[in-house]
Amino acid sequence: MWRDLLASRELAWRLMVRDISAQYRQSFLGVAWAFLPPIVMATGFTLANDANVINIGTTDIPYPAYVIFSTALWQTFVEALNGPVQAVTVAKPMLARVNFPREALILAKVGEVFFNFAIKLILIAALFIWFHIPVTWTVILVPVALIHLVILGTFFGVLLAPLGILYQDVSRGITLVTGFWVFLTPVVYPVPSQGTFGFLVKLNPVTPLLVTTRELATTGVVSNPLGFWVVSGLSFVGLLLTWIVFRLAMPFVVERVSS
Repeated sequence: MWRDLLASRELAWRLMVRDISAQYRQSFLGVAWAFLPPIVMATGFTLANDANVINIGTTDIPYPAYVIFSTALWQTFVEALNGPVQAVTVAKPMLARVNFPREALILAKVGEVFFNFAIKLILIAALFIWFHIPVTWTVILVPVALIHLVILGTFFGVLLAPLGILYQDVSRGITLVTGFWVFLTPVVYPVPSQGTFGFLVKLNPVTPLLVTTRELATTGVVSNPLGFWVVSGLSFVGLLLTWIVFRLAMPFVVERVSS
């Protein structure tokens, strides 16, 4: 497994460059699509909050910056989740004809996730400057927390990837589930402290990783370090196990697809 992972680096790089080039070359707005979803969501919820349509409560940083930053982190998680499923689905003809390390497909998508976040980082930096948000030394730890968030998304994605080749329902189901999942994640509101909804938000595995990443970049005070490390540990172990399952399942999946 580790030999194949190392051997897949060059192919993964080629696939990543190809996918990124195609993604922005075939789009009229290009990299603007990395900025538009967070800005649109922040605009909508800020207007609703100002009009007292919804009661968000107090946030650690100005609300528009809070929503845009949180949405960028949520998008990164969703891209990491969707990446493996999309990669194996698109590569279905190649999988049936060419023998190559399957890990290259996953690595290429993970690299694409980090590239897209690097573009979003331009918008985030502009927000920090515009709203005069102070930055503490903990900002240097943000990449560590972000990597853990991506690993959690990749874990779910690799788990679903073999099924994604066989059934289109998987991709549609991910879209449906993530559309509901975002409302159980503190993207547009602070973490609630009580009630059934608050319990569900805290039970959400994305919550401690996303909140910790946001807190390291803004306040510098981590509110739930135990939850962060528990979910991170489970993500690492889960990714390793799903990698094994992925390796075992792919030959049978490719054989079924080929037939």
